[in-house]
Formats: sequence, C-alpha cells, structure tokens
Amino acid sequence: MTTCPCQSDLPYENCCAPLHRGEPAPTPEALMRSRYSAFVRNDTTYVARSWHPDTRPTGLMLEDGDDWLELTVLSSDADGDRGQVHFRALRRRDKGFSVLEEHSRFVREDGHWFYVDGDSKVSNLKPGRNEPCPCGSGKKFKKCCAA
Repeated sequence: MTTCPCQSDLPYENCCAPLHRGEPAPTPEALMRSRYSAFVRNDTTYVARSWHPDTRPTGLMLEDGDDWLELTVLSSDADGDRGQVHFRALRRRDKGFSVLEEHSRFVREDGHWFYVDGDSKVSNLKPGRNEPCPCGSGKKFKKCCAA
C-alpha cells in the first residue's frame, strides 16, 4: 500500500482517499491534509470541491512543476463550525526550494468542512551546502540538488 502524501504515516486508502471520494473530513486538519494530498496528486477537482463556494476562485489551475515534499502541521483547532490550521509545506520547483506557511481558516456547513481562505507567506529555502538535501534523498545538498 502507498503511504498517504499528507505524511500521516497511514496508507493513502485509509487516510485521504475516502475524503477525495466525497466522505466529509472529521476536522479542519483532516481537510487541510487531504487538500495537501490533492496538491501532491494534482487533483484540481478535489481542491475546488473542498474550497468554500463563496471564496473559491473560478477556473482553478494547479501549477505544473511543483513537487510537494513535506508537510508540517504547526497547530490546528476547531470551535463549533469554525476552524483553523497553521502549517508549513516545502516544495521544489526546478532547482529551487520554497516554503509555504499559512494560517488557514475553515468553516463547517451541513456536516462538511470547507477551506475558506488563509494568510500565507512564501519564502525561498536555501540550504547550506553541507546540510541534508530537502528533497529527502539523504545526501548532502551540495552532492544532490545543488549539483
């Protein structure tokens, strides 16, 4: 079985796949993780469906060339039908790396959580030459993606 892209250490079929097939997410964090998995899998349909209709962009397109590498959930909570998740996601594009950090807001309607919006910041990641490569190869950066 394939491990879920959301890095829960669960098999995809037992983690995000049921949500991608239409089951409601039990928490804002579960919805955010399933959205991250959809970005990894380039599943535009699910990303759009999980976005609240009042804030969903029209003609949603995911960027080609993004390689999502790591997700870290820093905090999450829910109070009634409102929730928030603070996360960081590492991605590689061409030979560069960047970190997306976002404080996301969610709302629950009719038993389904939806992504509403978020305050996000993207910053470049420039690892030191002797640091582990962020791509996950286990090699030093200078011997891997910097080469």
